[in-house]
Amino acid sequence: MTLLQIIVLAIIQGLTEFLPVSSSAHLILGGQAFGWADQGLVFDVATHLGTLLAVLVYFRSDLAGMAAASLAPKDPAGRQQRLMVGYLAVASFFTLAIGLAAHEFVEMYLRDMRIIAWSTIGFGLVLWWADAVGSKQKGLQEMSFKSALLIGLAQVLALIPGASRSGVTITAGRFLGFTPEAAARFSFLLSIPVIAAAGLFGMLRVASGDAPIDWTQFGLAVVIAGVAGWVCIAAFLALLKRVGLVPFVLYRLALGATLLWLLY
Repeated sequence: MTLLQIIVLAIIQGLTEFLPVSSSAHLILGGQAFGWADQGLVFDVATHLGTLLAVLVYFRSDLAGMAAASLAPKDPAGRQQRLMVGYLAVASFFTLAIGLAAHEFVEMYLRDMRIIAWSTIGFGLVLWWADAVGSKQKGLQEMSFKSALLIGLAQVLALIPGASRSGVTITAGRFLGFTPEAAARFSFLLSIPVIAAAGLFGMLRVASGDAPIDWTQFGLAVVIAGVAGWVCIAAFLALLKRVGLVPFVLYRLALGATLLWLLY
C-alpha cells in the first residue's frame, strides 16, 4: 500500500466506524475513485485496533467507573455502572455469537456492491423513520436489560454490509425512545466488545496465515484510524445536539445513490 492509500483509507475507516453511515460503502467508493485494490486483512486489523483505542480513550472515565463499580459489588453508589456492564454484555452476545458462526457466509455472499448500495439506502430510511417517531425523553440512565437486548438483536443486522453497526444500534435506540445522544453513547460503548472481537479474529487469521506485515504501515494505520475515530466521536456527539440525525440520513441516501450510479 502507498502512503496516500494508508492515510485516506485509515481516515475513512476511523470516521465511518462510529458515524451512522456505511464503512463498507465508503471503502468501496474510495477504491473506485482511486482505482485501489482491497486493502487486505492486515490493514483491517490495524484500523480495528486504532478505532478500538479511540473509543477506549474517549470513554476512559466511563470505563474506569464501570471497572471500579464492578470491583466493589456491594457499593450502592456504583449500581448503575454495574448494570451498564451487564447491559453491554447482553447487547453484545448475539452479535458476537452469530458473527462468529456466519462470517464466512457474509464474506462469500453478502459483500456485493448491490447489497451494500441498497442496504445503505434502506437502513438510512429506517433511521429516518426511527428518528421521526421516537420520543426524545430517555437518557442513558434509563437503559434496561430489555432495551439492551433489543438493541443487541438489532446490532446483528450490522453483519449485512452497508447497514452500519452504529446506524442500526442508534436506530434501535431511537425506536425505544432514547435521545439521539443517549442512543449514540450506548452505541459507542457497545462498539468496544464488537471491535475488539473483530480485531482479535483478524489477528488470529493473520497469525495462522502467510500475510506479511509491514510494521511501519501497520503502526501508521493504527495511529491515523485512532485519531480519526476519536475526532469522529467527539464531533458526532456535538453535532447531534445541533443538527440531529437527519443530515446523516440524507448523506446515506446520497451515498447509496452514488453506488447505484456506479453500478448501473
